[in-house]
Amino acid sequence: MRILVVDDEKLLVKGIKFNLENEGYTVETAFDGEEALRLAREMQFDLIILDLMLPKIDGLEVCRRIREFINTPVIMLTAKGEDTDKLIGFEYGADDYITKPFNIMELKARIRAILRRAGSADRAEQNRRVKVGTIELDGFERNVYVDGRHVVLTAKEFDLLEMLMRNAGRVYSRENLLNIVWGYEYPGDIRTVDVHIRHLREKIEKNPAEPEYIITKWGVGYYFKQ
Repeated sequence: MRILVVDDEKLLVKGIKFNLENEGYTVETAFDGEEALRLAREMQFDLIILDLMLPKIDGLEVCRRIREFINTPVIMLTAKGEDTDKLIGFEYGADDYITKPFNIMELKARIRAILRRAGSADRAEQNRRVKVGTIELDGFERNVYVDGRHVVLTAKEFDLLEMLMRNAGRVYSRENLLNIVWGYEYPGDIRTVDVHIRHLREKIEKNPAEPEYIITKWGVGYYFKQ
């Protein structure tokens, strides 16, 4: 599935592209409204992530023009949070709205929900469930099962587990996990990651002291064993 990400914050675009490509999406990028319109006309996309404040042509106008020739779902990004801005965005054709700063896991969940509502559930099914060993995670319902038993997780525990499971075998530093799961604006420190890893192990591992799944790569970080 192909997604277009449009934002003039190049570091943010790089982070979104990195995370979505890890999920199996093909990602194209644009940094201004003119480029976004050109790509939307030349290529077929399953979803467009569009910033409100863009150089050359602002996001609202881009969304309005896009609606003249395609019905591709649009998620608008903005630093503004007022209800009036959201209403204007919906009037211009946006399907959903997410306010910066946001958690990348929240964005992924919004993407899955939008694609499901747009009738793309079959193609998105590969992103719904992931199973490694005796642990199964349902990304749509946000449920986790261990040996068929439902395990109750907090929202952040689920986000952290989902990130690790969907990228099993890949080692993430504490800093990377903090940025991805909690967001770049999170004021806490890396000890937050260690605490949540410990809680996850207590809930999903047979022996938390000798984990089978969430493994520590000493001096580097954590990974989920394939």
